[in-house]
Amino acid sequence: MKNKFKLTSKLKPSGDQPQAIDSLCCNYLNGKNSQVLLGVTGSGKTFVMANVIEKLQKPTLIISPNKILAAQTYTEFKTFFPNNAVEYFISYYDYYQPEAYVPSSDTYIEKDASINDHIDMLRLKTTTSLLERKDVIVVASVSCIYNLGTPKNYKNMCIEIIVEKEKSINQLLSELIASHYERNELEFKRGTFRIKGDTLEIFPAYLETAIKVEFYGNIVESIKEFDPTTGQTLYKKNKVYIYPAKLFVTDKRKINRALKNIQKELHKQLNLLKSQNKYIEAQRLEQRTKYDIEMLKETGSCSGIENYSRHLSGNPSGKRPTTLIDYFLQWNDDFLVIADESHISLPQIRGMYEGDKNRKQTLVDFGFRLPSALDNRPLKFQEFEKLIKKFMMVSATPGIYELKKSKKQVVDLIIRPTGLVDPEVIIRPTNGQIQDLMQELQKNVKKKCRALVTTLTKNMSEDLATYLKEKGFKVEYLHSEIDTLKRIEILKDLRLGHLDILVGINLLREGLDLPEVSLVAILDADKEGFLRSKSTLIQICGRAARNIEGRVIFYADIITNSMQSALKEMNRRRKKQLEYNRKNNIRPKSIIKSIQELNEFKNLSRDKSINHIISKKQNDYEVTPKNIDVIIKDIELQMKKAADNLDFESASALKNKMFELKSMKSNKLFKHKK
Repeated sequence: MKNKFKLTSKLKPSGDQPQAIDSLCCNYLNGKNSQVLLGVTGSGKTFVMANVIEKLQKPTLIISPNKILAAQTYTEFKTFFPNNAVEYFISYYDYYQPEAYVPSSDTYIEKDASINDHIDMLRLKTTTSLLERKDVIVVASVSCIYNLGTPKNYKNMCIEIIVEKEKSINQLLSELIASHYERNELEFKRGTFRIKGDTLEIFPAYLETAIKVEFYGNIVESIKEFDPTTGQTLYKKNKVYIYPAKLFVTDKRKINRALKNIQKELHKQLNLLKSQNKYIEAQRLEQRTKYDIEMLKETGSCSGIENYSRHLSGNPSGKRPTTLIDYFLQWNDDFLVIADESHISLPQIRGMYEGDKNRKQTLVDFGFRLPSALDNRPLKFQEFEKLIKKFMMVSATPGIYELKKSKKQVVDLIIRPTGLVDPEVIIRPTNGQIQDLMQELQKNVKKKCRALVTTLTKNMSEDLATYLKEKGFKVEYLHSEIDTLKRIEILKDLRLGHLDILVGINLLREGLDLPEVSLVAILDADKEGFLRSKSTLIQICGRAARNIEGRVIFYADIITNSMQSALKEMNRRRKKQLEYNRKNNIRPKSIIKSIQELNEFKNLSRDKSINHIISKKQNDYEVTPKNIDVIIKDIELQMKKAADNLDFESASALKNKMFELKSMKSNKLFKHKK
């Protein structure tokens, strides 16, 4: 191994942590490869995971159930392992509208997406790190089980540049273009290059710095890494590798082979459709596929190229897709996978395949795609299981699957080193719950503490946040429709005290590390169901377990079975913690944790004017040159929300409206409108 994992922390394992670390490591070394770490909130699960990684010295993939937790875990591991490669791999779409067809209304919806450039860079940085070194920890969302280009193709398309070696500037240009870099003399950005005489400047797609290559004839004279903003030289290099600008890359020979196979499949599918009297579908498929073939032939790429991934990779029909896990597999199965909050992340992985298949099958049946498009898919759960050899499932409330998979090999992490016990739970009636809640929030604000309030629906969270804001509270709502990076900033604002209250649904459950929170209020706690199950209630209560003044209020008229089970489990944990505190003479104290701000998340800002506009309907405004930019952004956000809710028809209509407004903006007469 080039570099070893080296954990950097002032903390030392305490409480249940030493026993948990030793048990997990010994079990792996003795061949028990699937385990559960049952860790309560505030017990230091992340610290235990970090210690296990250091002791095992294995490349590690950590799968988080949502992007907020992924960002939080990434931040912590960057702090724990500053000298190792800690990477971030989540979906790079700010807005994603997949290709779809709605037969009932004969509506075809073209694929449309807005890619977050910075997250795209972090994804590419992840794959390059995995190809170059073994001391890598990747914190990922479930997007890690989706189709990627193969590591072999990606590595083979890597460009090697060495000082004093022969390589002409024209040869290097050809290699860059084949690796999907573009020449751009005006805007020097990631994935581009520019030429100045005998000097070639390249901005790698996965870095924030650029590379300057100086030639003397056909010899590489020097290589420098520089800041693309200031032009300042940072390092001189003797050798550099430039990886492709896209994960899905292939060479000309493989494209030619793929084109022949696409032609064969097209011919076969056209005959099938015609035999079923689907002549319109056959004509549509022939026209679309032939256009893609021409684009692939001329440019090496086409819109929706991922739908031809089977032919481009040369894989047989039905073979599992290549994913991020394949970049770990180059280490011969010698890597660790951790499912964080496994009771949520594993069901997500299990459900991905069927939803994707149903949408694509409709496209195939109606002549929009060839059947091979079905092979561009996420992993099936059984395929995922077969790829994982060393597996740790981390949860305060492990489910039936985790216990069965680990053969009940459960390592407890119940004792909190801080001495904190599970928070007190108060049950109050739902009648007048909002007025009572406001009184409790007022007390909490006076103590300069933070609060979380959970509701049953997104609309309820938005309405309650608006109402509390009108009453003078510093409050925001937080749910899945909030942009990924904005969610991170909202949580940071809560910790800094710019906000006192967050209102949300299930996003305020698993793993959110907010030690400043001393009050958690659960509205309608007696509404039995997924959002008010035993495990959910335990998780929600855990948000107040990092503060010595932590309290939880259940607003309920009856005590449900879930409430009773949750209270029983929390009492068991409280009893064990109190006994530990008594034996070790520990006085409980709140967790104090610094607020990390990584470069990856520094340039985030909320546009309050847009937030204000969003709360109103567009029809309330006359479109003028002064407000058109704000309205366009409002329409764009509504479009993203519609796509997230799978309402693709509305998203398509909003997209058309956005383009109409942009066209209006560029009109000379409109610009002079008063």
